[in-house]
Amino acid sequence: MQTLYRRLLGLMPRIGVQVTDLGPGAAVVSRRGGPYRGIRADKDTWVLRRAREGAGAVAGGGSAVRLGDTGALLLTEDADGPDERRLQLAAAEYLCTQHVTAMLELYGVNCVFDVGANAGQYARRLRRLGYTGRIASFEPTSQTFARLEEAAADDPDWRVFRCGLGREETTAEIHTGWNTMNSLLPASDYGKGRYGRFAKADTEEIRVRRLDEVMAEVLDGLPAPRPYLKMDTQGYDLEVFAGGGERIAEFVGMQSEVAVLKLYEGSPGMGEAVAVYEAAGFGISGVYPVTREATTGRVIEFDCVMMRADAAPVP
Repeated sequence: MQTLYRRLLGLMPRIGVQVTDLGPGAAVVSRRGGPYRGIRADKDTWVLRRAREGAGAVAGGGSAVRLGDTGALLLTEDADGPDERRLQLAAAEYLCTQHVTAMLELYGVNCVFDVGANAGQYARRLRRLGYTGRIASFEPTSQTFARLEEAAADDPDWRVFRCGLGREETTAEIHTGWNTMNSLLPASDYGKGRYGRFAKADTEEIRVRRLDEVMAEVLDGLPAPRPYLKMDTQGYDLEVFAGGGERIAEFVGMQSEVAVLKLYEGSPGMGEAVAVYEAAGFGISGVYPVTREATTGRVIEFDCVMMRADAAPVP
C-alpha cells in the first residue's frame, strides 16, 4: 500500500500538481504555489513555507511552532528564508482566534459585539471557524464601512452599524488614511517614528454612541442573550468600555487590544487597561502578541482575552 501511495505522489507533477510529502499518510497537494517545505511541529501538526527555487519539498530542520492538537497547517510566505518574528506573530494570531472560538462555545455566547470592525476581518474569521451566532460590527468611517457592509450583505445574522463607540453620545473627528489604524486619538511620537502612515492628517466627522445605548438594538429578539465584547479601536478601548456603564456586567467575556508601547497620545497602558477590566469582573484567559519590534523583540500590543468566571457553565 505504501509503495502505491509513493507511486501516486510521483505521478502528480506530470499533470501539473505539486506535492509535498509530510510523512506516512500525509501530503500537501496544490495546483499553484508549491512545492512547500514542511516542518514537523508535533505528531500531527506542521508549519509550511513555500520552498525556494531548487529546494526540496520536505525539510528536516528549521524552527517549528506548535499550533496545538488540531492538525492545522500554518503557511507563511518567507521565500527568502525564515522570519521568526513573522512566524511567531502568525502563530499567535492563529492561537488567539482558536482560543476565542473555544471560549465562545464554552460560555454559550450568542452575540459578538465587534467594535472597530474595519472591513469585517474579525467577523469573517469567526464564521470560518464555525461561530454561527449573531455578530454586530461597528465601523465609523465611510469608505471602510462600505466594505464592511458589502462583506456582511449575505449573512442575515451579521448586523453592521456606521458609528464609533465611546464614553458619551457625541460627534468627533477621527484620523483617517491610516488603513487599519484609524483612530480618534492622535499618533504619539513613538507611533510616528514607527509608522510612516501617521504623517497623513486627514480627518472625518463621525457619530459616537454609548455601548449601553446600542445594546437593546443589537440584542433585540435574542432569547437569553450571552454577549461577548471585542474591541480593537486603536487606543480607544477603555472609552468604549466606559460607555457600557452598568450593562458591562451582562457580557460573559471580552477582548481588548492593550498597549505596552503606546502608538497613540492619551491611550492607556496595558496595566491600566487590564486593571479596569479586572475590576469589572473579568479575568485573563489568554494574551497574544499582535505586533513586535523587529530590532528589539519588544511587544508593542497584545490581544487580551478575558472571561467572567462566574458566567462559566457549571461542570
